[in-house]
Amino acid sequence: MTRRFGPALRLSLICLFAIAVASCETSGQTDTRSSIQVGAPAAQALASGALAATQSPEIAQKRHFIEFRSRYALSYGHSFVIFGELDQAGNMINPEVAGLHPASDSVVPYMLGHVLPVPAETGWSDGDLEDEYMSANWRVMLDESEYRRVLAYIRGLQKNSRTWHAALYNCNAFVADIARFMGYKTPFIWLKPRDFITKLREMNGGPNAIGVTRPAA
Repeated sequence: MTRRFGPALRLSLICLFAIAVASCETSGQTDTRSSIQVGAPAAQALASGALAATQSPEIAQKRHFIEFRSRYALSYGHSFVIFGELDQAGNMINPEVAGLHPASDSVVPYMLGHVLPVPAETGWSDGDLEDEYMSANWRVMLDESEYRRVLAYIRGLQKNSRTWHAALYNCNAFVADIARFMGYKTPFIWLKPRDFITKLREMNGGPNAIGVTRPAA
């Protein structure tokens, strides 16, 4: 009896063992696919979170600024603002300039503007963005919402500032309007532009103010 059913029994045991092995392999493959499908989004989220955690707020967000600046000139100088974004090295990216000055390269409107108002421009003038001509500055960093509000105010001020007068409404007065809108105290507008920007920085910037004052021309 043992001799008759022994081979059949052994064959049955082999079949059962093969089925069990196949079952284990199939189960392992199913578990692996399930782990990838569930784990991939979690890994991506973890990676994104880890990246965000390593980024400083300055890197993760745009770095907006406004700089109150004065420059040397053949006269007593000129004051204005520069604004825009900075790269990670602190360099300006396509900066814009706003400043009030007579709408001419001739000295005649400038001289006449000491007596009565003359037509004015409110954009860039020669030398504004050249560091070698800078006599003083004060840079203020802004978040995006602050920058948008200041930008809107500057645009409106440019639109409405039609004339320049050396005593009544000069370049310092234009800059002072922007500073006051931002909540800052402002110096007397009859100061020389270099002294006006220096005083503005000293009145509001505190010990860690970003800015310099260079020797008088």
